[in-house]
Amino acid sequence: MVSSWRRMAPNTHAAMTKSGGNYVNSQFVTMEASDLGFVEGITLDVNGYVSEGSGENVFVIYRGAIYTPPVGASILLGVNRDYVITLARGMGYEVREQTFPREMLYVADEIFFTGTAVEVSPIRSVDKIKIGNGSRGPITKKIQDQFFGVISGEIPDQYGWMTAVK
Repeated sequence: MVSSWRRMAPNTHAAMTKSGGNYVNSQFVTMEASDLGFVEGITLDVNGYVSEGSGENVFVIYRGAIYTPPVGASILLGVNRDYVITLARGMGYEVREQTFPREMLYVADEIFFTGTAVEVSPIRSVDKIKIGNGSRGPITKKIQDQFFGVISGEIPDQYGWMTAVK
């Protein structure tokens, strides 16, 4: 489901701001992935480490720990990324914000994206290599259930994220 690897030049993806020019690379990633028959692409940072999807943050679950690239890995900061990190830690999972190589995607137990459009979405395969059993994994499911439970009001918002609007 996910492929298309593009090395990003330094300073082409400012991590701390979301300006229109930042999304040009995202469009190239999306087009290249589509041309190659994939639904989405994952980018690498200038050092060759996993960075993000075209418009999503990426999380990898390996041996029970959750990995996500750090701010310094050419990622755009995401609100849902922060929510998922907070939720996962609150659920007792170890979350490691660190760089990791592309190859880690191939040996991952689970992978998922977060973002405004995708919310929390599992990834079934990378470069046509099945991730886990090829469907949403149990940790991804628990995080999704918690995420959607909080935003729907079915689970109490212990973090103060929701504001009632009359």
